Amino acid sequence: MHGALDVQHTAPMLRRLPGLIFTALLAVLLAACGSSPVRPAPGRDGPEATPPTHLDQVPDAAPKLESIRKGGPNKPYEVAGQNYTPLTDDKPLVERGLASWYGKKFHGRPTASGEVYDMYAMTAAHATMPIPSYARVRNPANGREVIVRINDRGPFHSGRIIDLSYTAALKLDLLRGVAPVEVERITYEDIKTGAWMRGREQPQDLPAPTAYAAAPAQDAPQRETTATVAAVDDAASPPPAATPVIAPAPVPKAAAPGFWLQLGAFSKLDGAEQERARLAGAADWLAPLLAIFKDRGLNRLQAGPYATRADAQAAASRLRAGARVDALIVERR
Repeated sequence: MHGALDVQHTAPMLRRLPGLIFTALLAVLLAACGSSPVRPAPGRDGPEATPPTHLDQVPDAAPKLESIRKGGPNKPYEVAGQNYTPLTDDKPLVERGLASWYGKKFHGRPTASGEVYDMYAMTAAHATMPIPSYARVRNPANGREVIVRINDRGPFHSGRIIDLSYTAALKLDLLRGVAPVEVERITYEDIKTGAWMRGREQPQDLPAPTAYAAAPAQDAPQRETTATVAAVDDAASPPPAATPVIAPAPVPKAAAPGFWLQLGAFSKLDGAEQERARLAGAADWLAPLLAIFKDRGLNRLQAGPYATRADAQAAASRLRAGARVDALIVERR
C-alpha cells in the first residue's frame, strides 16, 4: 500500500455495513497493511519441494574425449546485445568470478547441446567453453571442488561465469546464492595424460608409462578468445594460439587409464613423430587424441583414452574406413 490506513475515520463507516461484509473487508485491509512474506511468483526458479536424498554422494562427471563440432552450440552467438565466441580448440581456460545455479524451472527442458537438463546430474552452463567439455569448479571459501560436464550456455548475468546444476551447487555448498568460485577447463591434453585426476585416487594396477605431448589439431582456429571474468584483477590470460608445428622435444607426462588405439611402435622417436604427423593429416578428428609413449624401449603411438572398449572399437572402425589404418586396442589401468 502507498499510505497508512486511517482506522479512526474508516472504522465507523465500515461498522454500518452488514457484519459479514465488514469482517471480510477488515480482513483484506489488515492483510494489505501487514508484513507477511510474499510467495514467489509462479514459475520462479529454485529447488523442488522434495529433492532426492544423498545427492552429496553423486559422483563427479568423468571426463572423456568427445568430438567438438564447430557449428550448433559452438558457433558465435548474441544474447542481450553481448557477443560470445565459443572455444573450439584445446586451449586452457582459467576464470575466477561468480557462480549461480539453476533448478526446477529448467529441469527436463533441452539444453544448448540438445540434451535434456537434469538438475540432479553433474553439469553446468558456460558462455564460451566448448559443448561438450569438462571443467573443474572450486569453492575457495571451503576448498571443495567438483568436476562438471559443460552442456549448456549461460549464465547471462553481469559478473557470473558459470551456472551450476543443483547437485553441483549442493556439493560445493553454494545453494544459498551467488558466490565466488574458481573455474578451470579440463582440456583434451588433461584427459589424455590423466592430469585432470590430480589430487584424486588413481588406479595402481600398472605403472604408467611415459607419454609425450600430442601434436595440436591441424585445423585448430587461430584466434584469441577473451573469457568473461568478474571482479578479479589477476585472472589468467589465454595462452598464445596453437600452431600446427609438432613439438620436437618430448614432454614426459603420465598416461591416463582407459582404452587406447595402438597405431605403431618405433625404435626411434623420429619415426613415431612422422607417423603421428601423417595420421593427423589423414584423420583430423584423430589429431587431438594422438600421443607417444616411451614403453620398454619403444616409442608407441597411441590414440585415446576412450572410456569403454566399445568406444575404442568404434574409433578403430572409423579409422580403418577413413584412413585404411588398423589399430590394436589396449587397456591402461
